[in-house]
Amino acid sequence: MLSAYEISLERLDNTSVRIKPAAQGKCALVVGGNKSYSERKITSPQWLRFEFDCETPQNYWELVIERDIDCMRGPCPFGDVLLLPSGFLPFNKTFIWDVKARRLDGLELKFSPFLRQVLPGETCPDQVLYNIGTLLNTNRVNIGNFCGNGTVSRIKVQGGVIMTLKLPWNSNVRVSGFKLEGRSSIQRLCIVESTFQTEGEATLISANYPVGLPENELVAWQFVIPFNLRARISILNYTTAKCERNFQTVEYQLPGQHPQELTPKEGQSVVLAGNFNLSMQGCKQYQQNAGAHNLHFKVFVQRPENEENVTYRVDLMRERDLNLTIFSKPTQPGSLCLICINRSKKCETNVTLVSGSSYTIALLCKNTENVRVTAVQSKVCWNSKACQMRPFHLLVPPFLTGLPILLDTFTWKLQAPADTLIEIRSPASKLKQHIPNQNQVCSGGYSYSINGSAPEKALRLGVFCPGGAIEKIQMKDNITVMLKTYGRRWISETLKPNLTLFFMPVIQEECVFSVTPDPKTEVYLQTPNWLEGLPPFTSVYWNITVPAKQVAQLSFPKDRMGVTCVQSRANIYIQEQRPNAEETVRREDQKLPKTLDLKHHFWVNITNCKPATNQQLSMQFRVKFVQKKAGLAVIIGVVIGGLALLSTIGLAIFCTKRKKKKQENQTPAIGVYNGNVNTQLPGKQGIFKKRKKNESHIYAVIDDTMVYGHLLDDSMKPENAEIGVYQPFTGPVSTAPSPPPIRKISKVPSMEESSFTILTDSEIYTFAQRKPEELQANGDVTSSGNGNVGQSLLEENEQENSEL
Repeated sequence: MLSAYEISLERLDNTSVRIKPAAQGKCALVVGGNKSYSERKITSPQWLRFEFDCETPQNYWELVIERDIDCMRGPCPFGDVLLLPSGFLPFNKTFIWDVKARRLDGLELKFSPFLRQVLPGETCPDQVLYNIGTLLNTNRVNIGNFCGNGTVSRIKVQGGVIMTLKLPWNSNVRVSGFKLEGRSSIQRLCIVESTFQTEGEATLISANYPVGLPENELVAWQFVIPFNLRARISILNYTTAKCERNFQTVEYQLPGQHPQELTPKEGQSVVLAGNFNLSMQGCKQYQQNAGAHNLHFKVFVQRPENEENVTYRVDLMRERDLNLTIFSKPTQPGSLCLICINRSKKCETNVTLVSGSSYTIALLCKNTENVRVTAVQSKVCWNSKACQMRPFHLLVPPFLTGLPILLDTFTWKLQAPADTLIEIRSPASKLKQHIPNQNQVCSGGYSYSINGSAPEKALRLGVFCPGGAIEKIQMKDNITVMLKTYGRRWISETLKPNLTLFFMPVIQEECVFSVTPDPKTEVYLQTPNWLEGLPPFTSVYWNITVPAKQVAQLSFPKDRMGVTCVQSRANIYIQEQRPNAEETVRREDQKLPKTLDLKHHFWVNITNCKPATNQQLSMQFRVKFVQKKAGLAVIIGVVIGGLALLSTIGLAIFCTKRKKKKQENQTPAIGVYNGNVNTQLPGKQGIFKKRKKNESHIYAVIDDTMVYGHLLDDSMKPENAEIGVYQPFTGPVSTAPSPPPIRKISKVPSMEESSFTILTDSEIYTFAQRKPEELQANGDVTSSGNGNVGQSLLEENEQENSEL
């Protein structure tokens, strides 16, 4: 008995049905009483009634239902794709949907239930097989074959898709199992999304396998993995083609991370946590014998092994204006960690915590060393009167050091009103500027990056660390200070506050460094914005302290500033901080001084112009110290003093001998009348005479004051007179410091300056009152050890006369 069938396409557009022989046999297609063993095609809006002359036509005939969907001329019928024409026909059926779209348009096939990719030639257990392809120019590219019960949830293609569904004659499938959606350009050949809802595995292959990925094309896979599971990628087969241009690569990428290149090898595996992407890029191949670029891999999703799952509490209730970002920073493939907040099932590789709340976080990873935290805190002065001159310590909150998470950076954003400047002090451990090309580097456990935040000409001061010479930095602009750590030793190195913030009254200068170097070391300093150059028309100051008994030697590594100005001038100003100090000025077209010796605190100012295109002003200079040497004036003074001393001694000896000669050869001169003295001229006596008969002591020496005493003031009388006494220089000549240049007296006296005042001739002598001393037997003038002169001969004679 013949079975009758009917197919109607009256209500369908762009649909055709082919009744196609599947095998040669003795079963004929009967239409209107006519038997046929060839294919019969029906197109819309036709209908056909037919029958077969055998009892098992499904063994000899099959149906091919084709539908063209044109998304280029009109709107696409997005949504569920139906199996039409409807009705149960007991034949093997092949449904083909040919969706045409523009080359740059993306289409998405969404599957429910999910599909499982199989190798070409493999069959599915239920004989329900999907095939997905696309057109590249005019060539068909096979994306892959798929069965049911898998993990492939979506496939995105570029520029049209050809979807094929094969159903066996006895299948109960009544729906297509996929939706058609429109998407913007995906900029690659296709994207296959694989979603794991629990533990499982999936085998995936690249497009056009095993013929090879079309040249210069890119394919990608997206994997959605539950937070509590881990994915392991195992490479089963990878072949490359011969490239004429570009490179063939395979990369994987984690959310928020940069792509990591994977060198596929058979047997190689990579373990990843959380969602990730995998991509494969082709190259421009040789025309002949290029080979095939193929990838065949497997993904295993399972529970993690030997992973930590520890909960920590992060309390930000008392913190102000503080945000924390905890993120996974894998050190090697497969070391990614997940961070869960407040026992949420939604775990991420990057979470943000804000001040004013308390959090419980769980770290899901094998090694918490792969987790980092960054912090940003704002310190704002809204009222200059309230916050000026108050210290604010820049400290890392203690709770961060108690977490098993390594602090990566801590950033302070400092803001002040227009009438207030920001001053950063480091008095305990002065800052050192990181200048690698001068072997002045920061090698400790942390460093500071200090930058201005002006939008047009932000000053990036550079990288600093403890152990230098910079005591404070002043800036009119708002400042960002970023603490960068290197390992865990920073915790012990920053137990004490290193930086203190002050809001100070505003000054005219844009940026001032206060530098107090150690006399035993040399210090290098450099201008801000070292890499790109000091911004145009920007001026920076260095206030450099010179220690006592030291001379600063200032030098520049370059002999010129190295810029050509198109507007204004670039200058370097150097001036000591003393009254009437000379200023050393160099323009951009002048040679810089090789070395300057500076004996006082001094300023260095570098001001930029508007440099020519592709030119930048980046300056470095060095400060070192040497001991002060005796100046020329001191040396001359010592020599003159020595000559004066020798002259005085020689003159005293000469006068003494002459007086003795006069006493022996002449009668004493007559001075003021003395009634108690015998006025008779003494006769000539021998050299050795007795003291009692020798009256030469009466007029042996006559001072001018005895003759002209009535013309003098009381203060100048002999009993009140002072005798000039020479005091020799007692200090070491070789270490005497040089005197400063001649200048007016400063309003603020300097102990250092007063110590080196030049001595004039009139200041070489000091005055002391005469004291009675014992006269030497020969009658010479003697000097005591303290510099006071002995008695004159006249005083000696007067004492002897009183004894008579």
